Amino acid sequence: MIIPALDLINGNVVRLYQGSYLKKFNYNVNPLLYIKNYIEQGAKVIHIVDLDGTKNYRKRQIKLLNNLCKNINIITQIGGGIRTKNDIEILLNAGADRIVIGSMAVKKSTEVKEWFVNFGPEKIVLAIDIKIDNNNFKKVAINGWQQISNITLEDIIEQFQSFGLKHVLCTDIDRDGTLIGPNIKLYKEITKKFPDILFQSSGGISSLKDIMLLRDSGVQSAIIGRALLEDRFTFLEAKECWQKG
Repeated sequence: MIIPALDLINGNVVRLYQGSYLKKFNYNVNPLLYIKNYIEQGAKVIHIVDLDGTKNYRKRQIKLLNNLCKNINIITQIGGGIRTKNDIEILLNAGADRIVIGSMAVKKSTEVKEWFVNFGPEKIVLAIDIKIDNNNFKKVAINGWQQISNITLEDIIEQFQSFGLKHVLCTDIDRDGTLIGPNIKLYKEITKKFPDILFQSSGGISSLKDIMLLRDSGVQSAIIGRALLEDRFTFLEAKECWQKG
């Protein structure tokens, strides 16, 4: 499945290069109209990141998110600075279907496991952002990618499997926002190791050829942001390419 992605700052659609707020590009588009355009082309899921909420939970764009959720009829997964049970409840009440959890899974894993119990694994997507070293250790990046932990992707998945972990969004941070192509080797490896996990890929997609390679890598979904925003191909073209597999 192709999942279009929108990153939002102060109500505006933006893209960051490798997660840096200093390398930000603004797109002068209305996020609701953009999502409706994706829906018209057949989108079933939308991925939204509240970058204001990521930096400061007090600045979460809850009114905007609530408006978006109320006016669309597809699965909405939202992330950005989720730190507490209350944060999850606020977003679910706003209409989100899935909540994307990142650094907290490393920093406060016991608390996140409680969220799995309280809300159910279907409601939670673990976003595991990794940096791969020369020994192929997939170390998890936290705190907006400012810190590389000693925890590996495999460690995180194994920790949460007994709590029903279902959705994992895996990003190779060296690829994100770069348009240099996804890490196909990574996705083939992890989908083979964890066949029961529904993996979402993210980072680096620039062409329909990339989509074809991802389609055959074992991932359940491909999240695409910049390439769609820059009209390298349409959502419909991406969807049709994925469905040819």
